[in-house]
Amino acid sequence: MFTEVMKYILDLGPTVMLPIVILIFSTLLGMKVGDAFKAGLHIGIGFVGIGLVIGLMLDSIGPAAKAMTEVFHINLNVVDVGWPGSSPMTWASQTALISIPIAIAVNIFMLVTRMTRVVNVDIWNIWHMTFTGALLHIATGNYWIGIAGVVIHAAFVYKLGDWFSKDTKNFFDLDGIAIPHGSSAYLGPIAVLVDTIIEKIPGLNKIHFSADDIQKKFGPFGEPVTVGFVMGLVIGLLAGYDPKAIAQLAVKTAAVMLLMPRVIKPIMDGLNPIAKHARSRLQAKFGGEGFLIGLDPALLLGHTSVVSASLLFIPLTILVAILVPGNQVLPFGDLATVGFFVAMAVAVHNGNLFRTIISGIIIMSITLWIATQTIGFHTILAQNAGTLKAGGQVASMDQGGSPITYLLIELMTFKNVMGLIVVGSIYSLGVLLTYLRAKKYEKEQISAAASVA
Repeated sequence: MFTEVMKYILDLGPTVMLPIVILIFSTLLGMKVGDAFKAGLHIGIGFVGIGLVIGLMLDSIGPAAKAMTEVFHINLNVVDVGWPGSSPMTWASQTALISIPIAIAVNIFMLVTRMTRVVNVDIWNIWHMTFTGALLHIATGNYWIGIAGVVIHAAFVYKLGDWFSKDTKNFFDLDGIAIPHGSSAYLGPIAVLVDTIIEKIPGLNKIHFSADDIQKKFGPFGEPVTVGFVMGLVIGLLAGYDPKAIAQLAVKTAAVMLLMPRVIKPIMDGLNPIAKHARSRLQAKFGGEGFLIGLDPALLLGHTSVVSASLLFIPLTILVAILVPGNQVLPFGDLATVGFFVAMAVAVHNGNLFRTIISGIIIMSITLWIATQTIGFHTILAQNAGTLKAGGQVASMDQGGSPITYLLIELMTFKNVMGLIVVGSIYSLGVLLTYLRAKKYEKEQISAAASVA
């Protein structure tokens, strides 16, 4: 009975599930039911809007990306099914239903022990943690190692939510919000590593251009919609489209640049009163520093620089896929949401598109290489879910290319020691630098508060 109820709830999807969770969470914190319902409904409407815009990108840019691979004779034999393909497979795994209470329990434990300030209300995105557990279970054959993977992934990303709170507050203007999920959070440390290196290279550290710089320099021709239009023209040309199809694609990409920031607004209208109320109530009850409400990384896609980087990285990701040695994955399902992969990098680099391009290329290279290594496990996951025909293979960049998942699998199996050493060293250094960066920001905040007092 419990299994059937949980499956029914999960099948509602994030557009219905998240407002319900928000309604319950807000009501428990003492918010008026009417206000909580209105806020939750606004959030649901916002996510419907995001889904429509992402659908527009997938329907228009997806075929263009496939056409590009044909024009340039790209032969990559395993298609990236993206998060829309991977998440249903994950929820059908043996670790799925128990992962939700486990991830919530980890969050509560870390809050009580003051190991995190993140109060995660985005239950849907627990699928990322579940994916790690499911692949560990498949790789080792041990169910409890899979469950341990869920615990480790959950604890780690809650800390990432803390460490990147500087970016969500100062760059994205999301005060009281944390983004602890998905590719945005776990790929952030790579951007921190790249930023640290660039900062030490004379000349390179002086180069700066952003979406705002382009707009200031070119006026109306530098506005986001015009940039989106030009990117659409470029993608259409690379896809070998005729003039009519190029023009249609260009207008659609311009529409994405205009609409994406606007569909985020209902979410913020719903979130702001909830975040303020939740933080004040939790702080009054538990004391300490302000709490952060953990939410979906889709919130980051509303920033103009992130939308610009998203469109820019559609052709760049295909180019990276061609150049990465040994890569077998053809980017497709996650191309429409490639902004998730570089969103935190945009903030780490403070909107500097030059640095974002460098770190984004490295991020997508590592992602595609890891996604290739996890093809076998991902295929078994799809077979177990009954979503794959015999003889087929699947991969995904989102989660299938996750350093967390890959490193935990290698630590348990030691099948690719060199991969473990190289990826582990790069990622561990990035995580260490992220931790030190967060601690530095924390000290600055304490110092600023003391000077005001």
